[in-house]
Amino acid sequence: MVKSNELLNETWIKSALLGTTWASSEIILGSFLHNLRIPFSGNILTAIGLIILISASYKWTEKGLFWRAGLICALLKTMSPSAVIFGPMIAIFSEALLLEFSVRLLGRNMAGFIVGSALAMSWNLFQKIFNFIIFYGNNIIEVYTNLMKFAEQQLRLQFDAVWMPIFVLLGLYIIFGSVTAIIGIRTGKAIKSGETLQAASIQFKEINTPRTGKQNKFSYSLGWLFANMSLLIGLLLFTERIIFEIWALLVLVSATIWAFRYKRAYRQIIRPRFWVFFVLITMLTAVVFTQLETEPVPVSEAILMGIEMNLRAILVIMGFTAIGTELYNPGIRKFFGNSYFKQLPLAIEISIDTLPAVIANTPDVKTILRNPGLVVSQLINYAEFRLDELKKSRLDEQKIYILTGGIGSGKTTLLKNLVTRLNSENISVAGILSLRKMQENTTTGYHIFDIKTGKEMVFLSTSGIDGQDKVGKYFISETALEKGNTVLFNCKSRIVIIDETGWLELNDNGWAPSIHHLLANKSCHVIFSVRQEVLAEIIQKFRISPEKIFNIQETNTEDITNEILNTFRLSEGI
Repeated sequence: MVKSNELLNETWIKSALLGTTWASSEIILGSFLHNLRIPFSGNILTAIGLIILISASYKWTEKGLFWRAGLICALLKTMSPSAVIFGPMIAIFSEALLLEFSVRLLGRNMAGFIVGSALAMSWNLFQKIFNFIIFYGNNIIEVYTNLMKFAEQQLRLQFDAVWMPIFVLLGLYIIFGSVTAIIGIRTGKAIKSGETLQAASIQFKEINTPRTGKQNKFSYSLGWLFANMSLLIGLLLFTERIIFEIWALLVLVSATIWAFRYKRAYRQIIRPRFWVFFVLITMLTAVVFTQLETEPVPVSEAILMGIEMNLRAILVIMGFTAIGTELYNPGIRKFFGNSYFKQLPLAIEISIDTLPAVIANTPDVKTILRNPGLVVSQLINYAEFRLDELKKSRLDEQKIYILTGGIGSGKTTLLKNLVTRLNSENISVAGILSLRKMQENTTTGYHIFDIKTGKEMVFLSTSGIDGQDKVGKYFISETALEKGNTVLFNCKSRIVIIDETGWLELNDNGWAPSIHHLLANKSCHVIFSVRQEVLAEIIQKFRISPEKIFNIQETNTEDITNEILNTFRLSEGI
């Protein structure tokens, strides 16, 4: 589960659940469609993903939901210990981005959904074209162009045969995308009105998936990552700038190195399908450049062109697989975890925890094909069910707030006001306040104030007896110290306040025993006040992961009080 003290906003939670739902359909239907060799299976999977996103948007209206869900789905589908698969990752994320762009531009309406869905579906065609160009270089364009011109002449066509197949396919993709959007809109409206599924009667399956803690033993290396990137970019740039034999030798050497280090890269090029394409591309290239060009080239040169195109494909496929493997480096993921995308690792963790249950709640393929609208509705309802679970879990988690500032900055005054507000709303609060005692503008000591009973007792004083423990210039009352720890240790309230945590606690004195107990027990929320100069040391010593740290000298006290109050109102169901 997600660590209790790490915060994840609701948009990312919903995105995680939507991305997981999309990924489950890819996992279940993807293998089924590909194993049966069903044409346009990628478009069918895209359609299901778009229907899920559009349907869910009728209940969840947050901006940025689509692109986040697409990012999470892409990571889930491609996440494996061996490599990141760029093709599916780019396709899924691009589709979600295009839908997000259209909805932002045209609005969350029929036009926005239809245009976005058509764009997202069309991306599959453009990505296939880009892949061929990236894999085989510009020569593949010339091969295709000459073949289509030859067909145009032989069939005596009266239109441009080069572009016509692309336009026809693009039209079909746009129509399919538009129909997908309409299905998503209808399903979303039905879900919103409660017509599609008797949600109350569904008994969702819950699956516990304990983490085994098994670690990937692959030896990640930033050096290898940069070396792989340099090899790939360098060899692509020098494809036609150095002698072919030297370039081919460098490609083969690089491929051999990658095959030894990255097993997945090796598996990519031993597939029979790859070698069928190798032979086909080489033969087509030979035919085109020797027979169909206006200035034919020798057969040997044409064959070398075909081999060059195939070597380039080997270079791109293995190079990207090698780079993808190194990008799975935990250090890189940690770096991105501290960036703008710091919420992403937490969202992925929720997705990984949720994915088995989503798959378990997904009907079999036969049911999906018979009634896809019902299935999408059930998946969206499960996402809502899981969202409610996560919300409840977050509300029940221990929350820790820290107020900080210098001496006399108003920390205790703020806590007094907070206690008054909490009591007025019948929210249970206890703990101790540290009341500063003054005489002629000089601090003479501190009293502890029991929030629950209202009793006050001398704790620190400038007067004392020889042998009495001290902190700085103040003598410590052992009686008050024992009483304060008793109050904190036996506290049964939902919120506990500990005022003025500092040097004593850093030396395992003061309220240190009670702090350890409260943080380990997690049965209550805790509010600390800590002086600025010891804040970092207190956090480190007690391993505190605060919900938020408020600097009272930089933030309006009323805003601080209201933010804390609102959190506890939700926690207590008020």
